[in-house]
Parts: sequence; structure tokens; C-alpha cells
Amino acid sequence: MTHSVDPIMLSIPERLETERLLIRAPLWGDGTAMNEAILESLEELRPWMPFARTAPTLEDSEKHIRLARVEYLKHSELHMLIFNKHTGELIGSSGLHRIDWDIRSFETGYWIRTSCAGKGYITEAVNGIADFAIRELEANRIEIRCNAKNLKSAAVAERAGFTLEGIYRNNRRGENGELENTKVFSKVRGIEYE
Repeated sequence: MTHSVDPIMLSIPERLETERLLIRAPLWGDGTAMNEAILESLEELRPWMPFARTAPTLEDSEKHIRLARVEYLKHSELHMLIFNKHTGELIGSSGLHRIDWDIRSFETGYWIRTSCAGKGYITEAVNGIADFAIRELEANRIEIRCNAKNLKSAAVAERAGFTLEGIYRNNRRGENGELENTKVFSKVRGIEYE
């Protein structure tokens, strides 16, 4: 891929598989499964994910899915849903965000439904998505940002081989209105991968 190409002209695959997971772009109708996963996990997601401040309606979730589908097709955000390959259950969400096509920089974030936590699915998904970004999108940089208090999210970044670059201090307000810190992890071409 040349670096001056308009992102809309890129042919980006809409799915990838890992050992246990199918990770794909959202499709019309995925809102029902998304809504179920969010509602099950609302208490665990609320401190970290702005979308979990209030319980979404089924319509809210389907609207989010449809907007995410359009963004994927425009290549402005590459939202991805994570499914258990064997059961077909939606177990979480991830993707590539804050995309800078000129330097091939991407941020990945993630969440998992409560009943599927602690099984290594998110680390597997992050590794799969990072490999996808490197192989398919010629990523030069992949970032993970998380609230410094979110120890589980930081542990995923570390297990997936991301390097802690630093901590942005007092850079965001938490749900309680207090200032909070953000950890920034990355994988960079020429350092963590070739």
C-alpha cells in the first residue's frame, strides 16, 4: 500500500480468525447480541466505558452497530465484534480507532462480556487485531490507552506485548468528576515487530 492512497480506496478484509475467536466488522442486526452483552456487563463496564453510563435500549445498540458499519466501510474507524468461534456467542468488542492513515497509526480498545472474562479471550483478540493491523494495514504504530486504575485492561496490554510509554496525568475526568490518569501502551514497527 502506498501512503498517499485515499483510505476509502483500500480493500480491507472484514474478518479475521484466531484459535478460538471470529473477529469481524459489525453487520446490520448485530445490535440485539451487542445489547445483550452490554446489559449483562453493565456494572463492570460502567467505570471505564462511556457508553455504559446508562443501559442502552435495543434501538440504541442497533443504531451504534449501523453507524459502526458505515465507519468501517469508510475506513474512518474499524469497529470489530468478537465472537466465540465454537458457540457463535458475541463475547465483546474491539477494533482499530483514532486512525492516522498517513503514518499508519491505530489505537485499539476492548471490552468483554462479564460471563466470558478471565479466559484469555481479550488478549487473544488484541493479538489477532494487532497482527491484522501489521499484516493487512501496514501499521507502524498500534496504541492501547486505558485508565490508570483499570488494572485488568493494562494487564491485557502487557500480556499482548505492548510497551508502556508513559502516563498522561490528569488528562480526563472520571465518572465521579475527579481528574484521572491514562496509561499509554504501544507496539512500534522496528521495535516490537518488523
